[in-house]
Amino acid sequence: MSLEVEKPPETTKQLKRQDSLYGDAEKVSGFKHHGSEGGWPRLLQLAFQSIGIIYGDVGTSPLYAISSTFPDGIKDQDDLLGVLSLILYTLILIPMVKYVFIVLYADDNGDGGTFALYSLISRHSKVRLIPNQQAEDAMVSNYGIEAPSPELRVAQWLKQKLESSKAAKISLFIITILGTSMVMGDGTLTPSISVLSAVSGIREKVPSLTETQVVWISVPILFALFSVQRYGTDKVGYSFAPIITLWFFLIAGIGMYNLIVHEIGVLRAFNPMYIVDYFRRNGKDGWVSLGGVILCVTGTEGMYADLSHFNIKAIQISFSTVLLPSVALCYIGQTAYLRKFPESVADTFFRSIPELMFWPTFIIAILSAIIASQAMLSGAFAILSKALSLGCFPSVQVIHTSKSYEGQVYIPEVNFLMGLASIIVTITFRTTTEIGNAYGICVVTVFSITTHLTTIVMLLVWRKNFIIVLLFYVVFSSIELVYLSSILTKFIQGGYLPFCFSLVLMALMITWHYVHVMKYWYELDHVVPANEVTTLLEKHEVRRIPGVGLLYSDLVQGITPVFPRLVQRIPSVHAVFLFMSIKHLPIPHVAPVERFLFRQVGPREHRMFRCVARYGYCDKLEESGLFKGFLMESLKTFIQDEAAFKTNSTAGDTKELTDPKVSGHDLARWVEKEKQMIDKEMERGVVYLMGEANVIAGPESSAAKKIVVDYVYAFLRKNLTEGEKVLSIPKDQLLKVGITYEI
Repeated sequence: MSLEVEKPPETTKQLKRQDSLYGDAEKVSGFKHHGSEGGWPRLLQLAFQSIGIIYGDVGTSPLYAISSTFPDGIKDQDDLLGVLSLILYTLILIPMVKYVFIVLYADDNGDGGTFALYSLISRHSKVRLIPNQQAEDAMVSNYGIEAPSPELRVAQWLKQKLESSKAAKISLFIITILGTSMVMGDGTLTPSISVLSAVSGIREKVPSLTETQVVWISVPILFALFSVQRYGTDKVGYSFAPIITLWFFLIAGIGMYNLIVHEIGVLRAFNPMYIVDYFRRNGKDGWVSLGGVILCVTGTEGMYADLSHFNIKAIQISFSTVLLPSVALCYIGQTAYLRKFPESVADTFFRSIPELMFWPTFIIAILSAIIASQAMLSGAFAILSKALSLGCFPSVQVIHTSKSYEGQVYIPEVNFLMGLASIIVTITFRTTTEIGNAYGICVVTVFSITTHLTTIVMLLVWRKNFIIVLLFYVVFSSIELVYLSSILTKFIQGGYLPFCFSLVLMALMITWHYVHVMKYWYELDHVVPANEVTTLLEKHEVRRIPGVGLLYSDLVQGITPVFPRLVQRIPSVHAVFLFMSIKHLPIPHVAPVERFLFRQVGPREHRMFRCVARYGYCDKLEESGLFKGFLMESLKTFIQDEAAFKTNSTAGDTKELTDPKVSGHDLARWVEKEKQMIDKEMERGVVYLMGEANVIAGPESSAAKKIVVDYVYAFLRKNLTEGEKVLSIPKDQLLKVGITYEI
């Protein structure tokens, strides 16, 4: 009798196989995303909550957008109408039309952001650089692969081009991590510009304060902001929506007041001809001023990145009924005020506030700036954690701060570096104008990357009419190109900052991913076939010792080359032994019932198994105690289901898979004995084995490759969190096996 199952056997159609891969999949096939149930009451509740979580940044842009557009003052009164028209139509076209009513639908099982787009594309075409896809992964209930329809030639052609071109795969990866880097830059600059803009309002009541003193008042607020980030937005989330909602009512009311009191005629700016007149009158200066105008839509990407917390309809309702009217009224009111007091353009927002409302508005502005910063940081951490799970970032500690929202995470090392960078930027640049130059580049670059990736999704996944896709691409890429060309003129006035920041972060991510891919291919080239394990054990006279052993590897097929090294040096293997791989699928979540994929390795008496633990990029790895308990229970279920499966196969018309001399009763007793044996070995202890791979460049490698592998990668591996900490492996149960990979 044999239980060796390297590949799932073929069965009759009526037979349903039940194990950790296939088991109860129908129970989760109707998986619903956060907020998809509850009808209108639940939808309106989510819409209200979304106001506090995702609109803080774009909602506080009136603090600095107009002053950044006119850094040298207003030369012509009609320029105000031209700029207001630009702001209104930018708000309508980019955040509303593009994001709220198009891009939000490009969700990856309810999740949004740059890496969600990349993962959505990679599930419909094989574009990932590590080819670790398994046919079984597509059977996970929410994996959702669907082959392109033969009728849609464009989708087929694009799929073929993406899969056959290494340049296309690398390009997709590069622009994805560029978008991630720019979002990280956004998260660094948002606290600086928001807090500095809000604090500078105090100079209206205390004019004796110098610019330097305002900066030093802002620094402790920034320090406090980054210090409390470890508690997560969920801890104070209930206060976010009321504060930001109050902020929107305040700025809308102030805007209405200024419109009525000063000049209602500024409503003429809804006529787009004022934009044409503005550029005709100002020429190059008008084009350069677009770098300030684009700041009116900062934080727009946050709506998409935080999609998993809410749903599309909730965001559409809150944006259309609260954010857009409030922010538009605020800009209209500021323009009306400046038509009468153009000399106040440097401090437009606070000078346009009625006397009685100044201090309440000032306090709410400070709180709103902090909320905007914290929400952007939370989004940046969430995106980076996805990059980490896809092998694009060094193994750093990711702490989940919310039981309600899986995407709310905190990364201590990154938080420290971003906080330090934000404080340095504030002290160095001192004014919102120069910070705004850097901020604008981050914003527009991410917009452009989202447009390009969404275009691929529209062709490959949605399979929309080519003319419609072309219209989308031409309209929005043209708008973003004009804005980007404008903001790049301020490269030396602060615009270089996000480029430098992004280049460093991209170099780090590319280095890590490059060696990660090369290491994977090395292991794949030196893999030990599963059918040779028995020969290997006999050759080295390996004895079995009490307990359970888990040997970790990146490989999802075959046996890692670390294993022969282990049995050569220590010729002993635990009584129950598993070759473990932690695999992150390009989807947000994998249901717990589908977590583990088992295969028998060698004869059943060896009690050796290969196990792949599948996680979505938003799933949290369980703590050690929970993980091993869940793993062993799943293993016992696998053994039982395999035995039942083979018994049923033997009793039916299919090919015999078990020894006919063994009765079903004897097999049941054997299964129960095996389960008891696993429990007994668990009590004796679990040992985690990890290959301590020292990766070095081969002797014939180029100088650049030697620098990247031998120095940069080695530095990152030694100075960032080690793998066992990320996997929550107890130190007293860890055994490392040293091995050198020459790539």
